[in-house]
Amino acid sequence: MGAHLLLVLAGFVAGVMNAVAGGGSFATFPALVYTGVPSIIANASSTVALFPGAFASAWGYRDDFRRFETVSFPVLLSVSLLGGLVGALLLLFTPQSSFDQVIPWLLLLATIIFAFGPRLAPLLQRVFRIGPRSLLCAQFIVAIYGGYFGGAVGLMMLALWAIFGLHDLRALNATRVVLVGSLNAVAVVCFVLAGKIWWTQTGLMLVAAVAGGYLGARVARKLNPQYLRVAITALNILVTTVFFLRAYHGG
Repeated sequence: MGAHLLLVLAGFVAGVMNAVAGGGSFATFPALVYTGVPSIIANASSTVALFPGAFASAWGYRDDFRRFETVSFPVLLSVSLLGGLVGALLLLFTPQSSFDQVIPWLLLLATIIFAFGPRLAPLLQRVFRIGPRSLLCAQFIVAIYGGYFGGAVGLMMLALWAIFGLHDLRALNATRVVLVGSLNAVAVVCFVLAGKIWWTQTGLMLVAAVAGGYLGARVARKLNPQYLRVAITALNILVTTVFFLRAYHGG
């Protein structure tokens, strides 16, 4: 019962995090591993648990969604779906022992992007100017990462789009939620067909994440994003440290 309550709480918190700022897998993934789920199955189960919440958030942002002016949204969506498929297949072909060694570094990468992404985007924009084709290529690479692991993938997209010159944060946030949810949907199909989901744990988190995702989207405008980002970054650092100890020191 205690494990189930932990998974429900983690799912709800992750749904809110993804709707407001991203990084929800930092709540669901460690909760699954802590309750005894192997890391690859935990990663796949976390993806399944969180992707409906992303669409609940998208519905919450329905009044804010805008299309890109210079890049076709259907093309951007197609590239994201293809990248998500490639990333999911890469995960399924990764040995469990190798993934256990890689996951702390993926968590560290996601933590750095989450913490410094908003500051990096303006700096990168001064150095790089990318056109529509370069944007789609970069979006494909980001989507591969999203299908494979997905931590802070939404923030990667926001940083990429800022380099492209897109600055309407409300529209970008709504679009981010839709694209991340879409590429995760492709990954979900792969993980389900491969039998990599522990359904009891996943179901508990999924319901909670949907509730958290919708609530997070509706209250996001009332929250102080700076304080929220600090709190999520602290959680990310803690989780990353624990997984480094677990992978390299038997912690």
